[in-house]
Amino acid sequence: MAGKRVGLAGLGIMGSAIAPNLMAAGFDLIGYDPDAARRAAFEKAGGRTVPGIAAMAKETDAIISLLPSVRALEVVVSGPLGIVASKVSNLVLIECSTLPIAAKLAARDALAASGNIALDCPLSGTGAQAAVKDLGAYASGEREAFEKVKGVIAGFCSAVHYTGAFGNGSKMKFVANLLVSIHNASTAEAFVLGMKAGLAPQDILDVIAGGAGGSRMFDIRGPMMVSAQYEPATMKVETWQKDVSIISDFARQLDCPVPLFAAAAQLYSAAMARGLADKDTAAVCAVMEEMARVERGQ
Repeated sequence: MAGKRVGLAGLGIMGSAIAPNLMAAGFDLIGYDPDAARRAAFEKAGGRTVPGIAAMAKETDAIISLLPSVRALEVVVSGPLGIVASKVSNLVLIECSTLPIAAKLAARDALAASGNIALDCPLSGTGAQAAVKDLGAYASGEREAFEKVKGVIAGFCSAVHYTGAFGNGSKMKFVANLLVSIHNASTAEAFVLGMKAGLAPQDILDVIAGGAGGSRMFDIRGPMMVSAQYEPATMKVETWQKDVSIISDFARQLDCPVPLFAAAAQLYSAAMARGLADKDTAAVCAVMEEMARVERGQ
C-alpha cells in the first residue's frame, strides 16, 4: 500500500467531496487546483495545498487525479510543472477522470517513460455520493501497482473493482454512465408523466422509490426533481455533456448502436440550450416539463 501521504490533483465537485473521506481515513492529504477559491476551500477543510503538481509528486508516491479535460491531464502529467518534470520515479497516478481512453494511454506512456505508473481508475457516482463515500472505483492497469494503492482508493470508495488491463476501467465507466444517462432521463420522463396526469411529485417519489420501477438515479435525483431545485449540482449538465460525447464516440468506434442513450442525450443538449449548463443533470426534468407544458401545482 502507498504511504499515508497522498496527493489530490483537482479540487472540483468530486475532488472536494472525496477529500474529507481520505482525511478521515488517516491520509495526510495534499492538494492542488489552478482555481484559488478551490485551494482555499480545501485548506479550510483541513487539507494542505502545494504550488503545483511537481511539488506534490516530490512529497508522495501516489496522486489521485480528478480532472475536467484531456488538456488538464496533459498538464498534470507532462506540463512544465507536471509529474514528468518533477524527475521522480515509482509514483502511481490513480487517474479517476472520465476521459477518452486514447488520452489516458498517452498519459500512461509518458509516465512509463519517466519511470512512473498510471492506473485507469474512473469512479461511478455523483458528488453527493462521493461526500458520503458511496462511490465505486473501476481500476485497471498493472496489478502490482493496483495492490500498492488499493488502500488509498478504499479510503474514498465503498466498492473497489479491479477490471484488468489498462483501459478496462474506462470501458466499464462508459457502460455505467450510459445507464446513468438513461435512468436520469427516464426518471424525469416518469415524473413529468405523473405530474401531467395530476399526481403530486412527492407522492410519485414516495410510491415508486424502492419498487420495481425505481433506480439509484430515481432515489438520488428524484428529490431534486420533486423540489425543482437543481443547485448545488452534483454533476453539472455541461460536464455531463463531455461524458456523453466520449461515450457516443466510443460506441461509434465499435459500430455499436445505442438508441436509448442517443435519445437521452438530446435532453441534455436541450438543457444546455435552455441555459442550464451549471445546473445538476436532474434539470432535464425542467426541460421535459416545458415540453409537456406542465405547470406545477395545477
